[in-house]
Amino acid sequence: MEKSAGPRLTDFLPTTKKECELRGWDELDVILFSGDAYVDHPSFGAAVIGRTLESAGYRVAIVPQPDWHGDFRDFKKLGRPRLFFGISPGAMDSMVNKYTAARRLRSEDAYSPDGRHDCRPEYPTIVYTKILKQLFPDVPVVLGGIEASMRRLTHYDYWQDRLRPSILCDSGADLIIYGMGEKPILQIAEELSDCHPVGELTAIPQTVFLASKDHFEPQTDDIVLNSHEDCLRDKRKQAENFRHIEEQSNMMHARRLLQAVGRQYVVVNAPYPPMTTEELDASHDLPYTRLPHPKYKGKTIPAYEMIKHSVNIHRGCFGGCAFCTISAHQGKFITCRSKENILREVQKVVQMPDFKGYLSDLGGPSANMYGMGGRNLKACEKCRRPSCIHPQICPNLNTDHSALLDIYRSVDALPGIKKSFIGSGVRYDLLLHKSADEKSNEAAHQYTRELITRHVSGRLKVAPEHTSDRVLNLMRKPPFSQFQQFKRLFDRICREQGLRQQIIPYFISSHPGCHAEDMAELAVLTKEMDFHLEQVQDFTPTPMSIATEMWYTGYDPYTLKPVFSAKSPKEKLAQRQFFFWYKPGERQSIMRELRRIGRPDLIGKLFGHR
Repeated sequence: MEKSAGPRLTDFLPTTKKECELRGWDELDVILFSGDAYVDHPSFGAAVIGRTLESAGYRVAIVPQPDWHGDFRDFKKLGRPRLFFGISPGAMDSMVNKYTAARRLRSEDAYSPDGRHDCRPEYPTIVYTKILKQLFPDVPVVLGGIEASMRRLTHYDYWQDRLRPSILCDSGADLIIYGMGEKPILQIAEELSDCHPVGELTAIPQTVFLASKDHFEPQTDDIVLNSHEDCLRDKRKQAENFRHIEEQSNMMHARRLLQAVGRQYVVVNAPYPPMTTEELDASHDLPYTRLPHPKYKGKTIPAYEMIKHSVNIHRGCFGGCAFCTISAHQGKFITCRSKENILREVQKVVQMPDFKGYLSDLGGPSANMYGMGGRNLKACEKCRRPSCIHPQICPNLNTDHSALLDIYRSVDALPGIKKSFIGSGVRYDLLLHKSADEKSNEAAHQYTRELITRHVSGRLKVAPEHTSDRVLNLMRKPPFSQFQQFKRLFDRICREQGLRQQIIPYFISSHPGCHAEDMAELAVLTKEMDFHLEQVQDFTPTPMSIATEMWYTGYDPYTLKPVFSAKSPKEKLAQRQFFFWYKPGERQSIMRELRRIGRPDLIGKLFGHR
């Protein structure tokens, strides 16, 4: 297959006045400010929103990583848009992107040229909005992306160690779009084009706005949360709120949420229904160049290098893991791209000049949820469960892997594809599940064998996260025995096929509910399985995850029972060190900790008897 020629400058959305002039534009409808470098690819939010608006006929420009110091020239250079400014602070939360769980500055920002970590401020949503409101006070500012989405209501901020109100209050912006924004952004643009003032845009699904208590009356069906001030006074009130927030984020027919902050209400409109396959296909068919903007010539954007030869095949995740915010942002209902649409994108990857025949990932938020959903959708319409697979796999869930197997086989049959790898995390509980449908069970068996024999690049990433079933239950993860079962299956298939492959498990320390003794037992169990752990992390509280609410409030939002969390650096280090029992430098400290917690019996299991 012939490789494609390189794109022209005008194939990208404009980023400068000169690029606008090349298109013959003397006015812009929308100007987007992005905390990430501009990569014109469907995995980067600013590009998706820009291309979506462009496809509806709007003139859109992107200002990536504007300089927020000095005279603000980057914020002035394109002038005043006809409709609104949009702010996309980045594909990651800016504070997670900038700091480790120990609040240390990271050495690299994967979404900046050459990994530079000085290209965006802390909380770009707030910083960019304040500058724009200072320069253009009468132009609406619309917030989107993970940072604003997860801060749409009162939330705990780990880096400031305090509760913060909705980011609308701190930023001065006019609207938040939460979740995936293609539908609401088009409705906002249409309403503003029809000369409706931004203050009247109160009925758009999946948006958040502020309303004065003097002029806003809650409706009978609204859920009125505990006020921001009540949450400041009583952590239990914050925990009570979160159950409503999570449930309404994952319901087919959600209710509007209201939260008082001072003399105002933060109003969260119910989300749009999940996109259809046709709508998701259309989003991926927009004319992306799939490349970084030419302004980055000679520079490397690490996040792009990681995904440039990969293809995302669906949206949504019904896992509901306690420490994850995917379902809060994308929802639990899976929307799949059509096979034809996926194959078209794979063919575009094949034509890239540096493609050598190996797809790095054919995946999604969870690699093997493609094509899955409720058999009886009427039951799903009434469901409040944040997870379809915890505490058990829902009997209404269709767990058939057949459609996904067909995708894999069709991709591998394309000219130019030597091998497609699955780099996204795989849910082994779905593979091991025995359903009442024998066809689904056979497909799971085939998928497991095909995954291990054809789609692993030597190492398969899975995420048991812990070994304690009590902690795993709080994490909303399956029992550790299922990981052990999957590991035995993996090893057997590798032996039968003569493959030298490894499972790489991910684990978390200091998750709510986890004690030092749980980590000590994790060390023993993983040693017995012959693991020297590499992929590990200390729990980082991030806005709008149930684990963060447990960590901050000390309560499980669903039971309101107390939950212990390791919080001090000393407590967290005491847990984390157990990952590295095999390092000589950790031995004395681990032995002291085992004696302190009354488990000297584990010393021999870890280090042998002396």
